[in-house]
Amino acid sequence: MPITVTAPRGVLTPAGEREILPQLTVALTEASGLAGNPGFTSMVGGTVHILAPEHVYAGGANRPVVMVELKLPDIGLPTAEARATFIRAATDIVERLTVDGHHNDDTWINILNARDGAWGIGGKALANADLAAAITAAA
Repeated sequence: MPITVTAPRGVLTPAGEREILPQLTVALTEASGLAGNPGFTSMVGGTVHILAPEHVYAGGANRPVVMVELKLPDIGLPTAEARATFIRAATDIVERLTVDGHHNDDTWINILNARDGAWGIGGKALANADLAAAITAAA
């Protein structure tokens, strides 16, 4: 379940650049109700993209937006409440890991779902049932 963080250079603190993905991983496992499940946790990865400030826009204008995009199968964060929990937690994490003056209005969270069977690891397409079985087996 890739998490992609995109931020203009200088908005995340140096520690924030290192800590944002581990903290977002914890937030995702907690919002999913699967904290401590090694099968689920092992499927969460991500990247941090630090861009030149002049390459980040919102509303057609240059603006210091931090974007967090989460891609996961349909079975992940299946309820509106679970998605809202992750969005709140991710926004709080960004707030803690950015420089003074960064505003929450400049933190955008986007959750995308892959359809059943449109998720894969190691070259194998995994259906929701396969993923649920792997997560349950690891519990």
